[in-house]
Amino acid sequence: MNKKRRKNRSRGIILKSIIIAICVVAIGIYYMFFTGMSRSGEETYLYIDSDDNVDSVYQKLSPITTKHSLWAFKQLARYKSYGDHIKTGRYQIGSHGALQTFRYVRNGIQAPVNVTINSVRTTERLAKDISKKLMMSRDELYKALNDSATCAEYGYTPKTIIAMFIPNTYDFYWNISVKTLLERMKRENEKFWTFERLEKAKNADLSPIEVVTLASIVDEETANVDEMPMIAGMYINRLRIDMPLQADPTVKFANGDFEARRIYNSMLRVDNPYNTYKYKGLPPGPIRLPSLQAVDAVLNFVHHDYLYMCAKEDFSGTHNFAKTYSEHQQNAAKYAKALNERGIK
Repeated sequence: MNKKRRKNRSRGIILKSIIIAICVVAIGIYYMFFTGMSRSGEETYLYIDSDDNVDSVYQKLSPITTKHSLWAFKQLARYKSYGDHIKTGRYQIGSHGALQTFRYVRNGIQAPVNVTINSVRTTERLAKDISKKLMMSRDELYKALNDSATCAEYGYTPKTIIAMFIPNTYDFYWNISVKTLLERMKRENEKFWTFERLEKAKNADLSPIEVVTLASIVDEETANVDEMPMIAGMYINRLRIDMPLQADPTVKFANGDFEARRIYNSMLRVDNPYNTYKYKGLPPGPIRLPSLQAVDAVLNFVHHDYLYMCAKEDFSGTHNFAKTYSEHQQNAAKYAKALNERGIK
């Protein structure tokens, strides 16, 4: 009887030992492969470039991951021949363990990047702002925006391509190509130009590109959103009677000086298609990527009889509007006097 008890006890001890060993191994596996990889405990990102190899990926992971999870990642990489399947991209390193993270990295399942497209003055600045958060270079995107054949694919020219971009925040994959980015912007543009907006543009006798072009002028004329529809209405009045726009912002653009506080006769004589004192109608393209408020201001312009405007002499950023040239001259004299008193040249 005692022998039987001892035998059963031995079996129980062995069974417990086996169970404990299995639990220890399971805990070890869980710890190595399933606990969060981030060393800081916060989300960070692994950026894999086109010239990376398996060793450089390890080097990038080393400072941002825990030692045990990096070891586990390396074992998976060797087992799955990761060196032959490296995919560029931006990958999240956070609460996921080595196994899940490796699956994402090996299969190219990226964490998207938020890129905000703002109202900017030039395609060069636009390319800089977009590319600084992406794998593509500024020069690569800027070159595409100035290539006639590339722009023509989307129905634009290098002078109008900026009108294809709609200011907003977008999710992109870090390694997005220039072509894919432009295709996405084309789709976003088409979504923006709803039937309602197209009808409003038609009622203003403008195409979408012309709306954006006029909006770019309105944006440069004032930062006062409430006044924008009034300004848009004044310019539309001029277009409808074939009167030169005589928009100072286009003169500044033609002279390459947006910071000019005063417009001189020498600036008005510059022979440039963007000089709307010299050439009638809208300029060849937008003088900036306008804000959505300016675009909506053109689409919802105020119907009135004003043909002239001049900045108010109180420097409030708003304008005095006039129906006649003589009235406008009086407003212009007030503003010139205020500039002189402040010593602004």
